[in-house]
Amino acid sequence: MTNCPTLIVMVGLPARGKTYISKKLTRYLNWIGVPTKEFNVGQYRRDLVKKYKSFEFFLPDNEEGLKIRKQCALAALNDVRQYLSKENGHVAVFDATNTTRERRETIYKFGEENGYKTFFVESVCVDPEVIAANIVQVKLGSPDYVDCSNDEATEDFMKRIECYKNSYETLDENLDKDLSYIKIMDVGRSYLVNRVMDHIQSRIVYYLMNIHVTPRSIYLCRHGESELNLKGRIGGDPGLSVRGKEFAKSLAQFINEQNIKDLKVWTSQMKRTIQTAEALGVPYEQWKVLNEIDAGVCEEMTYEEIQENYPLEFALRDQDKYRYRYPKGESYEDLVQRLEPVIMELERQENVLVICHQAVMRCLLAYFLDKPAEQLPYLKCPLHTVLKLTPVAYGCKVESIFLNVEAVNTHRDKPESLVLPAVEAEEGSQGAAEQRGKGIE
Repeated sequence: MTNCPTLIVMVGLPARGKTYISKKLTRYLNWIGVPTKEFNVGQYRRDLVKKYKSFEFFLPDNEEGLKIRKQCALAALNDVRQYLSKENGHVAVFDATNTTRERRETIYKFGEENGYKTFFVESVCVDPEVIAANIVQVKLGSPDYVDCSNDEATEDFMKRIECYKNSYETLDENLDKDLSYIKIMDVGRSYLVNRVMDHIQSRIVYYLMNIHVTPRSIYLCRHGESELNLKGRIGGDPGLSVRGKEFAKSLAQFINEQNIKDLKVWTSQMKRTIQTAEALGVPYEQWKVLNEIDAGVCEEMTYEEIQENYPLEFALRDQDKYRYRYPKGESYEDLVQRLEPVIMELERQENVLVICHQAVMRCLLAYFLDKPAEQLPYLKCPLHTVLKLTPVAYGCKVESIFLNVEAVNTHRDKPESLVLPAVEAEEGSQGAAEQRGKGIE
């Protein structure tokens, strides 16, 4: 996806949502399969200077403070180089104020010297309400202010912002016309985009133009128990079981009690999610991309039947469940790519209920909870349970609500020991490939 590594450089005064953007962007890029890591210079400073005293550390004439901040920025850039050049990282997010043209020029040269493409992301906030909300949400919970009252912390932090204001040089359409950047005004009120150079930068711009900070909740649940769930069979397009229909009624009651403002309801195009949504008695939208993972030749089989008929396929899936693709079907990796438009739309929307399937719910949950690919296929998403996700400052709060309707357990734990069938050991990769070919037939 990336021809050469990308260095994303945050720009902006304190309390402008830079770290919020950095963390969200890092989570998104990792989810779509682009190895990304953030480097927060404030954390380097906290690691070096164990005890924060006051805003005076950030005064432009505080020589000791300047020296330490420069030292921290250089340490972070060294780690960026290590990650992008030695550890096979694709994108590094350099999270600091970077408010002067001189500092940005230094970082740009660093990128050029190491063969990185540099992309600047500036967050500009003039709305006092946005700034105040950010200070309350994020900074008052900062390690810098553990021993302070809210009023003391707010006063000190406002003075810290003033320390940067006089020297702040915003990205300029004329002076910085050769740089690649996106300028975000008031967390998404408007944008200015300049010189987007490649596919990864366009993905970043598209993502950043879709996120917002309006308080909301996302509800995820699977369809009610299906007829094939009862038989231990995967996939297919069955209807709901008796208990599945009971769950649909319980879900309707639960959603009604929540009294959610302007709730959107999304389902897949499969019978079991549509039947679950019908019980709600509200309009809903069907998404084909929310359909369950395609199990190919294994559709409507039990795991025991798959193990018996396709022993190598069964073992290969257990070896790498995220990347394994069912013959004539899909992998979890394919599913993540398929679900990207859903994530974009979830970021744009406010309150949404998504009624989906086990593999689909795992992929969506992994995005919001920042789970790596190795863990994603084993996330527990039981039937008849609603997960309420509430985005908070730097992550997501999860509440699990079981709606008191029993259902079968469809979860399979990761096997402790992984042994491939003897055919591979005896005949090597050629024999394994032939055996895999038979499975596809």
